[in-house]
Amino acid sequence: MDSQIYRKHLEAILVTISLENNLDHLLASLLFEEYISYSSQEEISPNKVSLLNEQFLPLIRLLENKYPRTLDVVLEERLKEITDLKKQELFHQFISLSTSGGKYQFLADSDTSLMLSLNHPLAPVRLLAINHLKNIIKTSKESIDESFIKEAILTRLGDDNIDVVLSAISAFQIFKQHFSSEMTVSYLLNLFRRAELSKNGEWYKVLEIAADVLIKEEILSGNDELSNQVVVHLLPFMVIDSDDMESAGMKIAIYLSKSGICSLHPVLRGWEEALENVIKSTKSGKLIGVANQKMVELLAANINSGDPSSMLKMVEDLISVGEKDSFTLKQKVTFHVIMAVLVSCCSSLKETHFPFAVRVFGLLQKKIKKLESVITAVEIPSEWHIELMTDRGIPEGLWTHYIQRVNTAQKIAVEDSVLLVFSLSNFIHILKAPKSFPKGDVWWNPDHMEEDSRDYLRLLIGLFETILSGADTVLFRVLMKLFIKVHLEDVFQLFKFFSVLWTYGSSLSNPLNCSVSTTLQTQALYIGSAMLSSQKPQCKHHLASVSSPVGASLLLNLGSPIKEVRRAAIYSLQALSGMASQFQLVIDHVVPKAEEITSDATYIVQDLATLFEELQREKKLKSHQKLSETLKNLLYCICSCPSYVAKGLMKVLQEVNSEMVLSQLLPVVEQLLEKIQEEPTAVLQDEATVLHLILGKYNEYSASLLHKDPKSLDIFIKAVHTTKELGTGMPTIQITALEKITKPFFAAIADEKVQQKLLHMLFDLLVNCKNSHCAQTISSVFKGISVNAEQVRIELEPPDKTKSLGTIQQTRRQKMQQKKSQDLESVQEVGGSYWPRVTLILELLQHKKKLKNPQRLIPTLFSLLSRCLEPLPLEQGNMEYTKQLILSCLLNICQKLSPEGGKIPKDVLDEEKFNVELIVQCIRVSEMPQTHHHALLLLGTVAGIFPDKVLHNIMSIFTFMGANVMRLDDTYSFQVINKTVKMVIPALIQSDSGDSAEVTRNVEEIVVKIINVFVDALPHVPEHRRLPILVQLVDTLGAERFLWVLLVLLFEQYVTKTVLVAACGEKDAILEADTEFWISVCCEFSVQHQIQSLMHILQYLINLPEEKEETIPKAANKSESQEEVLQIFNIDTHTSKQLRHFKFLSVSFMSQLLASSHFIKKVVESGGPQVLKGLEQRLLEAVLGYINAVAQSVEKNADKLTVKFWRALLSKAYDMLDKVNALLPTETFIPVIRGLLGHPLPSVRRKAMDLLNNKLQQNASWKKETVYHFLKLVPVLLAIVQRRKKGMEEQAVNRQTALYTLKLLCKNFGAENSEPFVSVLNTMVKLIAPEKKEEKNVLGSALLCVAEVASTLGALAIPQLPSLMPSLLTTMKNTSELVSGDVYLLSALAALQKVVETLPHFISPYLEGILSQVIHLEKITRGMGSASQANVRVMSLKKTLATTLSPRVLLPAINKTYKQIEKNWKNHMGPFMSILQEHIGVMKKEELTSHQSQLTTFFLEALDFRAQHPKNDLEEVGKTENFIIDCLVAMVVKLSEVTFRPLFFKLFDWAKTEDAPKDRLLTFYNLADCIAEKLKGLFTLFAGHLVKPFADTLNQVNISKTDEAFFDSENDPEKCCLLLQFILNCLYKIFLFDTQHFLSKERAEALMMPLVDQLENRLGGEEKFQERVTQHLIPCIAQFSVAVADDSLWKPLNYQVLLKTRDSSPKVRFAALITVLALAEKLKENYIVLLPESIPFLAELMEDECEEVEHQCQRTVQQLEAILGEPLQSYF
Repeated sequence: MDSQIYRKHLEAILVTISLENNLDHLLASLLFEEYISYSSQEEISPNKVSLLNEQFLPLIRLLENKYPRTLDVVLEERLKEITDLKKQELFHQFISLSTSGGKYQFLADSDTSLMLSLNHPLAPVRLLAINHLKNIIKTSKESIDESFIKEAILTRLGDDNIDVVLSAISAFQIFKQHFSSEMTVSYLLNLFRRAELSKNGEWYKVLEIAADVLIKEEILSGNDELSNQVVVHLLPFMVIDSDDMESAGMKIAIYLSKSGICSLHPVLRGWEEALENVIKSTKSGKLIGVANQKMVELLAANINSGDPSSMLKMVEDLISVGEKDSFTLKQKVTFHVIMAVLVSCCSSLKETHFPFAVRVFGLLQKKIKKLESVITAVEIPSEWHIELMTDRGIPEGLWTHYIQRVNTAQKIAVEDSVLLVFSLSNFIHILKAPKSFPKGDVWWNPDHMEEDSRDYLRLLIGLFETILSGADTVLFRVLMKLFIKVHLEDVFQLFKFFSVLWTYGSSLSNPLNCSVSTTLQTQALYIGSAMLSSQKPQCKHHLASVSSPVGASLLLNLGSPIKEVRRAAIYSLQALSGMASQFQLVIDHVVPKAEEITSDATYIVQDLATLFEELQREKKLKSHQKLSETLKNLLYCICSCPSYVAKGLMKVLQEVNSEMVLSQLLPVVEQLLEKIQEEPTAVLQDEATVLHLILGKYNEYSASLLHKDPKSLDIFIKAVHTTKELGTGMPTIQITALEKITKPFFAAIADEKVQQKLLHMLFDLLVNCKNSHCAQTISSVFKGISVNAEQVRIELEPPDKTKSLGTIQQTRRQKMQQKKSQDLESVQEVGGSYWPRVTLILELLQHKKKLKNPQRLIPTLFSLLSRCLEPLPLEQGNMEYTKQLILSCLLNICQKLSPEGGKIPKDVLDEEKFNVELIVQCIRVSEMPQTHHHALLLLGTVAGIFPDKVLHNIMSIFTFMGANVMRLDDTYSFQVINKTVKMVIPALIQSDSGDSAEVTRNVEEIVVKIINVFVDALPHVPEHRRLPILVQLVDTLGAERFLWVLLVLLFEQYVTKTVLVAACGEKDAILEADTEFWISVCCEFSVQHQIQSLMHILQYLINLPEEKEETIPKAANKSESQEEVLQIFNIDTHTSKQLRHFKFLSVSFMSQLLASSHFIKKVVESGGPQVLKGLEQRLLEAVLGYINAVAQSVEKNADKLTVKFWRALLSKAYDMLDKVNALLPTETFIPVIRGLLGHPLPSVRRKAMDLLNNKLQQNASWKKETVYHFLKLVPVLLAIVQRRKKGMEEQAVNRQTALYTLKLLCKNFGAENSEPFVSVLNTMVKLIAPEKKEEKNVLGSALLCVAEVASTLGALAIPQLPSLMPSLLTTMKNTSELVSGDVYLLSALAALQKVVETLPHFISPYLEGILSQVIHLEKITRGMGSASQANVRVMSLKKTLATTLSPRVLLPAINKTYKQIEKNWKNHMGPFMSILQEHIGVMKKEELTSHQSQLTTFFLEALDFRAQHPKNDLEEVGKTENFIIDCLVAMVVKLSEVTFRPLFFKLFDWAKTEDAPKDRLLTFYNLADCIAEKLKGLFTLFAGHLVKPFADTLNQVNISKTDEAFFDSENDPEKCCLLLQFILNCLYKIFLFDTQHFLSKERAEALMMPLVDQLENRLGGEEKFQERVTQHLIPCIAQFSVAVADDSLWKPLNYQVLLKTRDSSPKVRFAALITVLALAEKLKENYIVLLPESIPFLAELMEDECEEVEHQCQRTVQQLEAILGEPLQSYF
C-alpha cells in the first residue's frame, strides 16, 4: 500500500510542480539507476520485474511528456557506460518503457544503438540501420515516435551512398502516408536535382522509384502548383540529349514519358505517343534534333490551347527556370528547348498574347545582352541566313551539333548565341500587331493606345534596340531586314515608328513602361536621316508635310540638351530641306544654322523667336502670310500630337509670342482644364507641363486678346481657379496662371474694365483662398503690378458704390455727416464678407509701391476709419486690426506724396480731406498699443505736411503717449515714440519764428508741459528705454534751450514724488541711482550745452524766492517781472521744505555732474577746456554770484531755524566751486583767486585758499608765466598769516590755511624761485619765537611751513639758524605742551629733521641740545607705541643724526651729552647709545682708526657704570650696561685682530687691577660673553688668558669650597650667581665655536675640576642652583667633553662627575645623573668606553634612598640604552 501512495505522490509532483535547477535530470537519473540496481539482483523473480515495469511505465511516460529532452540526455549518458550484457538487456527493458525507446535499441550487427547507426560514418552500418527501421515500421514492434522515423528517412534520402538512398526511398514509400504532399514533392525533386546519371547509372533505379511515388500516387491531383513544380523539374530529364537508347538518360526520358506524367499535366499531353513515333521513325543520328523540335512544337501547342491563366503561371515557372544559369548538358539543352517553346507560344494563329510575349522577350533580351560580345562577333553559314528569314524554327541539325559540342566539353558560347539568334528570329516572325493598333493616324500616340498596342510598340522598340546592338555583323543586318519586312514594311509606318524613337525619351508619364536611351534616340536619328535621304521626292514631300510626324519630331529635337541628338536631328532635316511643304519655311531657316544649333541648346528657341518676330509688327510684309501659316501648322501639331511631343514643341516655341499663338492654343488649354476637372483626374504629367507652358503665352504680347476675345479671359480665370495638384514638385495651374499677371502683362491690357475684372478676381480669390502659397502668390502679383488707386478705391467701396465710378466730384462736396449716413446704409446692405475683403486689400496695400494717384484713396480710407470707430451691431469682431491697416495705408500714402516730409501742394491733396481729429480720436478710443503706434507714426508724418492741424492736438497726443505708449517695453513702441517726437516736435519748434515774444513764451510753455509728460511717465518706462527717450526728446527740442528745463523737472519730480514713495533706508540708494541717470542724460549732449544748462539752472535758482512766503523775486532789480520767468517749479503748489530740498538737490547735482567721470571724459573728448571759449569763466562767475546770494541768505537767516540749511547749501555751492575750479585753466584761475582772497567774508577767503591748495596739489608742470602769477600771491598770503582779529576763531583757521598754502607754493616753486620765500622764513621764525603766545594749531602749521621752506632754501636759511634753532629747541623742551598736541609734536619733529637734513654742517653749536631733546623725546614717544607717527619721526631723526654728521662733530657732542645723561641715566642710556652704535656702524675704517683712542677712553668710562652704581637694582644696571656693551661690540666687530688685541687686554687689565672694584669683573665677563657670541671661533685667539682667571673665579664663588664672600656688598649671592652665569656662558661659547683645539690638556685639567665642582655649588638657593645647573652648567660640561676630544681626559671627567653621584645631597646626585646623560648624548657611541666605570655608580643610584633620584636613574639607563644601542639591564 505504501508503494502505491509514494507512486501517486511522485506522479502528483510531476504533474503539478515545475522541476527547475536540474531537478528533472536528477529525477530521471535516480529512476534509471534504481531500476537497473533493483532488476539486476540475482534472486529476483520475473513477476517482480514485470510488476516494477507496470508501475514505472506511467511515471516514465509522464516524465517524458513533461521534460522530453531530459530522458534522452540521461539515456545517452548511460548508454556509453553499460558494457555488461545483463545490464544491456535491462537498459533495453527500461527504454522500452519510453515512447522514444527504439532510438536507443542495440543493433545486433553493429553493436551500437539505432540512432547512432543511422548516423554512422560507414555506409553499410547506415544501410543496416535503415533496413532495421523498415522492419520496425512494417512490424510496428517497437514504440518509436513518428518524428524520429520521419527525420531519419529524410536525412538518409540525402545520403551520398546510392544503396542507402535506395533503402531510404523504399522506407519512404512504406511510411509515405505520414509525409505531406509538399514535403514529398520537395524531397523527391531534390533527388532529381542531385542525380548524376551520366556518372552513375545506379541513379536510374532511384529516379524510377521517385517518379513512381510522385506520379503514380495521387499526390499531384488537384494541385496545379505542385504539378507545375514537378513538370518544370522533370522536364530536363524528358529532353532528349543522347541518341544512345541504352544510356541512363535516355532510359529515364522514355520511362518518364510513359510514367503517366504526360496525362497528368496538360502541357505534356501527347508527348508519350510523340516520342514513341519519333523513336520509331527517325534515324539514330537525327533523333536528338527531331525529338527536341517535336517537343518544342508539342509544348507550344499545348500552352496555346490551354487555359490562359493557368498557362501564364506555367510560363512564369518556365521563365524562372530559363533565368537560372545552366551548367550541365541537361540544363543547357533544357534552356534552349524552353526558350524555343516560350517563343513559339507567344502567338496563336490569330493574334499575339502580349503578356506572354513581353515576359518572353524580356528573358530573351537578357540572355542576348549577357552574350552580347559573342553574338556581335559570330559568323554563321550563309545558308542559315535563309533559315533565319523563314518561319521554320530552329534547324534540327543545330540541336545535334550543339549536344555534340557540349559532350566534347568545348566552349559553346557561339552555339548558345546562334540558338538565341534563331529564337530572336522566330520571335520576330511570330509577333503580330494587334487589331487595335492605329495604322492610319498621323502620330502613333502611346498616351491614347490600348494596352496591347502599347505592349506591341514596346516590343518593337525592344527588338529594334536589341538588333541595333549588333548592327556591325551581317547576321544582325539580316535580322534588321527581317524586322522591317515583317513589321514596318510601309515607309510611312516606319517613320511613325522612328518619330516615337526620336521623341519618346522625353516622356514623363512613360505610358509604354520602357525607356528610350539617348544613344538609341541618336542612332534612330542617324538611321532615319539615312533612310530619308534614300526616299523618292514624292515620298519625301509627304514625309515633310503636316500629315507626317517627321517634321515636328525633328524640329523639337533641335532643342535637346544633348549635343549629339541636335547634330543628328539637323542632319535628318537637311534631307528634307528644299522640299515644298508646310514646314519648308522653318526647315530652310534652321538648316543653314546647323553649327550654332549643335553648339547651343537654347539657340533654336531664340532663332525661332527671331523668325516669327515679324508677326508682332504692325507693318505687314510679304512673308507675313506664309510665316503665319507655318506657325499655325506648328501650333496645329501641338493640338494633335502626343503630350510629350507637344511639350517639346512648346519648349522650342517658348519665345514665340503673339495673340495668334494664344488664340490657336486656347482649345488645348480648355480641353486640358476640363480634363483636370474629371474625377479621377486623367491628366498626364506631360499634359500638365504642356498646360503650364501654354499658360506662359499669356504675356504682354498677347494681353490685347483678353478684351478682343472674352473667351481667352474666361479660360484664364478658369485656370486661376484650378487648384488641383497635378504632380509632386510641380506648381498648381492656379499658381502658374497667377504668376503670369506680371507688371508688363497688366500694363499691356488696354481696357480698364478687364484690369478691374482681374483685380476683382484677385481680391475675391484672396478672400476665399485657403492655401497659403496661393495667398502669397497673389500678394507678390499685386506687389508687382502697377495699379491705379482709383481701381483699388472701387474695390474698397461697398458694392452699391462701385456702380457710380464718375461721382468723385460729388463725394468731395459731401459733408461728414452725409458720408457717415451713407456708409451706415451701405454696410447694412453688404453683410459679413465686406470687412474681410477690405482687410485683405488693405494688407496688400501695405507693401504696394507701384500705385498711381494714391491720394484718391484718402477720402475712402478716412470713411473706412470713421466706420471702424463707430461699428454697427452687424460688424461683429474686433476692428483694431483694420484700424491699424487703414492708418498704415494713410501713412504710406503720405510718405509717397511727400518723401521728405514737407508740405504737399493743394492740387495734389487738399488739407480738408485729411481728418487729423479722426486720427486723434482713434488714439483715444482704442486700447491696443499697436493701434496707438500706427496713429502716432501717422501723426508724426502729418505734422510735417499739415503742421497747423497737428499743433491743435499736440498736448492730447503727448499726454496719451505718456500714459500709454512709453510704458511698453518693445523695440517697436520705442521706435514709435522716437518717430513721433522727431516728426511732431520740429513742427512745434518751427512755429516759433522768433518774431513774437508772446509766441515764443507760448511755445516754451507747451514744451515745458511736453517735457513734464515725459518726466511724469519716466518711472513707468522700462529702465533701458528711459535714457534714449529723453535724449531723443531733448535733441529734437534743442538741448541749448531746453536741457535745463528737463533737469529742473527731474529734480522737481524727485523732490515731490520720489522722496514720498521711497522707504527710509532706500532714499540714499534711490538718489544715487537717479543722480547717475541724470548725469547720463546730460552727458549725451555737448559740454557747451551742459554748461549753458547749469548757468540757466543757477539763474533760475537765483530768481526763485528764499522762502515760499516771498512774492518778490530776488532779481527784482532786473526788468523781468514774475510773470516773465518761465513757470517750471510752481511755488504755489509746493511746500517751503520742498522748495529748500529742490534748491539743495539742484546744487548737489551740479556739483556731482562737474566731478563725474562721464563729464570729464566728455570735456577731454571734445578737446579740453580750450574748446569752452570763456564758458567756464561765465560759469565761475555764475557760481560765485550764486555763492554770494546764498552767503547773503546765510547772514539774513543767522537767527532763524533755517540757518543750518543755508549753511549746508553754501557748503554745497562751495563744493560746486571746487568742481568748476578743477575745470578752470590756470590762467583764468589765479586772478579769480586773488580777487577772492580780498573778499570781506572770512569763509570766502578760506574757500579761495582751499581752491588754490587743490590746484597746487595737482602736481602739474607750470609755465614760467603761471609760476610768476602764483608767486605774486605770497605777500597776500603772508598778510593773512600776520593778520589778527580778536575773538575770531575762524581767523586762526584761515591763518593755518594760508600757512599750508605757503608751504605748497614753496614745495612747488621754491627750488627755482627762492627769493620770495626768504621773507616767508623770516616771518615764520618770528611767529614761532617763544615769547609770542600763538595757538597750537597755528604754531604747528608754522613749524611745517618752516620745515618745507628751510629744506627748499638750503644755504639761504643759514642766516636764520641763530634765531630759528633756539626757538625750535625751546619749543621742544616744553614736554607737557608737546604731549598735549600730537600735531604740534609732529610738526616740531618735522621742522627739526628738515633742518638737520638740509644743514648738517651748520648745526654743531646746537648739537648737544638736539641730542638731549631727541633722547628726551624718544622716552616720550615710546609710550605712544612703536608704530605711532611721533615715534617713527623720532627714529628717523636719530638715524639722520647718526648717519649724516661726521665723527669729529658728533663724538665730542656725544661725550658731553653722556656726562649730562649719567646724572639721569634711567631710560636715557638706551636711546643715547643707539645713536652712537648706529654712528659707529656707518664710520669708515680710517675714521674708526683715527678716533679709536677717543672711543676707547669713552667706553672705559662708560663701562665703569656698574662699578659706579653698586647698590642699584641689578636688573636695571644690567639693562643699561648691555646698551653700552652692544655699542662697544659694534665697534669690536669693525676692528682687526691687531687693533682688537690691545683693546681686549686693556679691558682685561682694567677689570683685574688690584685696586679695581670687584663689580668690574661682572662687567668684563659679561662683555667677554657678548664678544664670544659675536666673534664665535675667532674669540679663541684671545681667550687663552681667561682660562686661569675663570678657574680661580669658579673656585672662589663655590660655597662648597669656601665661606668667604666674593663681593663686599649686601647682594653678594645675587652678584656671584650672575658672575657664575657669565663665566659658564662664555666658556660654553668658547667650547662650542672651538675649531683650533683651544682646550689643550693643561687648559682642560685647569678647568675640569672647577667646572665639575660647580655641581656641588648650591649658591643662591635651591631654585637658582637648579636653574644654573640645567641651563648653564650641564651644557657647558657636555660641550667641554666635546671640545676636549680626547678619551684620556674623558675618563677622569666622567669619573669626577660620577663621584658627585655619591654626594650626600640628593639634588647634587640628581644633577650628576643628568650630567652623565648629557655627556653620553654628546659623546654618543664613544661613551661606551666609559660605561664599565659608570655601571657600578648607576647600580648604586638604582637603589637610592631618594625616590626622585632612583626614577631619574632608571630613565638615564633607558636613554643610555637608546643612545648606545645596547641593553644595559643585564648589568643591574
